[in-house]
Amino acid sequence: MGGEQIEVSGPDFGRGVPLAELADGATVAGQAQGQPVLVARRGDEIFAVSAKCTHYGAPLGDGLVVGDTVRCPWHHACFDLRTGAPIRPPALGALARWEVERRDDVVYVTRERAPATSPVPAPRRDGAARRGPSSVVIVGGGAAGDAAAEELRREGYDGPITLVSADAAAPCDRPNLSKDYLAGNAPEEWIPLRAPSFYEEHGIDLVLDRQVTALDLPGRRVVLDGGASREFGALLLATGARPVQLPTPAYGGSRLLYLRTLADSRAIVAAADAGARRAVVLGASFIGLEVAASLRARGLEVHVVAPEHRPLERVMGPELGDHVRALHEAHGVVFHMGRTASQVDAGEVTLGSGERVPADLVVAGVGVRPNEELAAGAGLTVERGVVVDEYLQTSAPDVYAAGDVARYPDPRGGSRIRVEHWVVAQRMGQTAARNIVRGASGGGGAPPRERFDAVPFFWSQHYDVSIRYVGHAERWDETQLDGSLAANDCTVAFRSGGKTLAVAAIGRDRAGLEAELAMERGGREPMTVHG
Repeated sequence: MGGEQIEVSGPDFGRGVPLAELADGATVAGQAQGQPVLVARRGDEIFAVSAKCTHYGAPLGDGLVVGDTVRCPWHHACFDLRTGAPIRPPALGALARWEVERRDDVVYVTRERAPATSPVPAPRRDGAARRGPSSVVIVGGGAAGDAAAEELRREGYDGPITLVSADAAAPCDRPNLSKDYLAGNAPEEWIPLRAPSFYEEHGIDLVLDRQVTALDLPGRRVVLDGGASREFGALLLATGARPVQLPTPAYGGSRLLYLRTLADSRAIVAAADAGARRAVVLGASFIGLEVAASLRARGLEVHVVAPEHRPLERVMGPELGDHVRALHEAHGVVFHMGRTASQVDAGEVTLGSGERVPADLVVAGVGVRPNEELAAGAGLTVERGVVVDEYLQTSAPDVYAAGDVARYPDPRGGSRIRVEHWVVAQRMGQTAARNIVRGASGGGGAPPRERFDAVPFFWSQHYDVSIRYVGHAERWDETQLDGSLAANDCTVAFRSGGKTLAVAAIGRDRAGLEAELAMERGGREPMTVHG
């Protein structure tokens, strides 16, 4: 996967840096042998790792050290400073490690070290006793399913893993489908999450372009289209969500395009490249607005039609909603707020007001619905998603759910929530995998099961402005703005009853990391965060 590049700069650690310049708990970004290197100090220990995040190449020197880890400022990946290993998504690969020497009171970074160990151990094939279930089947090839398959191997699980995906493409970088890839700024080779050899090398049977049609929980098997079945010792439902489909024929049937998969994004690109000059986006959601920005980058005239009075107000509040609208209007997007489309025809969209908007291309982004039908058909508890406990287990033993389809207990808010964020889905997949391996109680010498308590995080890109959002706030009674929206340098805290539920940051990446850490630690004090 590609990303932005950072320049090699800062002190040359090969020539030495005085120990006094390395504050405990802080980092210094520099270089060694022409490579970007990050040096971190924890007490008497000095660590040196690559200074670039393996996700999109963010400068880790702008991140946050927490214990023996460093967190990425852009998308909150987390790495072990000792081993370089990725701990939290969206990190995939490990950071390079470097040898460190101390001579008197000077620290030198001398050479790159060999990897600590293979970050994902290969499955055992020697017939020895197996830790965990007899086999694992994962239904869904999105963020949660892919992360779970990898984490099973990290946990040392050596049994059969089957990952069944209805998508024809291997697990991919879904956020990029509405951002740089759709805008034409990211080549397709960046989109797959893994090299083609990854699944074979790690003993993961990746079954693409197949539907699971039924779950036979008593018989412990999943039934695929065509009648074939796969047995499981443990099952993970990571079926995700699907775009809300607008009714036909009023909305043009196949003329409407949606965005969820790589094939969907390719279809929008093909339509834009086939001579389309004018596009209408139905819906002012994050997906809808990112599509609008990407189509503007391709030179299309873009109109956004949505029933609410301002974009993103329900999630971001009025100030941020107005700011995002202004960003788009400054780039030429025309908004038709408080309107809905009553008809989509060849060459135009008719609004409920009677206004007609010319359109060569129409994309709908009006929300998603969880793919809960399999679970409901098998008798699992379903309530606007598959209901799981704090360990992500469903109402049936050895059956888990993760990602957009799962409704889980919010450890900070008290109610059950369903969060449609890519990074959250990855982290849920990791937790579900650990609990699958550890079993019902973490017995047999295994570590105890793990509660899912990750602070939700997502990011949204609008031209050259990124919004990083941590926490979860469905309702709030006050907002606290620190900084300047006009300067794209601010945080907005969403608060209820004196508690900060969520923080949105623009141009203050470290502030977003600090807010995330405060929520993890359960702080209830009034919070003002500064960049």
